[in-house]
Amino acid sequence: MNKETISRSLHSIKHLKGGDLFLKIGKPCIEIGMLKKGIMRGFVYDNDGNEITTHFYQEDDMIIGSYIPKTNTAMTVEALEDCEISVADYSEVMANVNKDQKITEIITNQFQKLNHQLQARLVSLLNLNSLEKYELFLKEYPSLINRIPHYYIANYLGITPTQLSRARKRFIDKCR
Repeated sequence: MNKETISRSLHSIKHLKGGDLFLKIGKPCIEIGMLKKGIMRGFVYDNDGNEITTHFYQEDDMIIGSYIPKTNTAMTVEALEDCEISVADYSEVMANVNKDQKITEIITNQFQKLNHQLQARLVSLLNLNSLEKYELFLKEYPSLINRIPHYYIANYLGITPTQLSRARKRFIDKCR
């Protein structure tokens, strides 16, 4: 079996409807996915049971619930629109890292991308005002602004929908 066959044989295609869950918090992370079509969001619950959006996934993003296979998933991942995901057994994929150059490159690049997004999000939540958070969101997710409900964007940014509306207005005024 050649490397190309190994890469192709590891995955299958999964279709989700908007509102369907791909991963559920606290469940073992046995699947890894590459989003081919659609938008998804990752979320956790705060101490009061409110959903906190932690991440958005768009086309060509890797979807994982943990950096380590078979450990409990750190968040729930929900389809926000109909999605097509290339899914593989997480343990099998990781067993082929360093054996299959294509898999190694994909995993390395996607882990780096996730790490960058998480670091940018932490800086944003801790140091930026609502306009700066919105501008960073537009930079990180330029194609999502008209594809997802704005209350999810506000939730992700850690601001209220009213603060988001004001930030959007200030951004538009600034660009004129």
